[in-house]
Amino acid sequence: MPRKKRGKRKCQSTNPQLINLVRMLKKKSREEGVKIWRDLAERLSKPRRSRIEVNLSRINRYTEEGEVVVVPGKVLGAGDLEHSVTVAAFKFSRNAKEKIEKSGGRAISIEELMLEVPRGSGVRIMG
Repeated sequence: MPRKKRGKRKCQSTNPQLINLVRMLKKKSREEGVKIWRDLAERLSKPRRSRIEVNLSRINRYTEEGEVVVVPGKVLGAGDLEHSVTVAAFKFSRNAKEKIEKSGGRAISIEELMLEVPRGSGVRIMG
């Protein structure tokens, strides 16, 4: 019986945006020598049913004012955000994006975060 290969996960999505993002994350990880982008690429390569969904209430509970958080999946609008946080994610619900901006925070894409913080320092993965 042949053994299963472990390690590198190939993105099996048909979403061209996701495929491109995973490639960019892996490339950035190699260029900067930082593991955080590689970790995000691996998490985004998972099947959709096991991708992460995070509610604002969880972000509010585990973050403090001014922190930078990345969600390798979707941010949902359940709960309230009581302080300003920069949240980067693959997708946002409309309600979540409105609540983040209303609290004084920023809702940005993962690509924008890579440009702002190329070394990934001070960024927390939530999920």
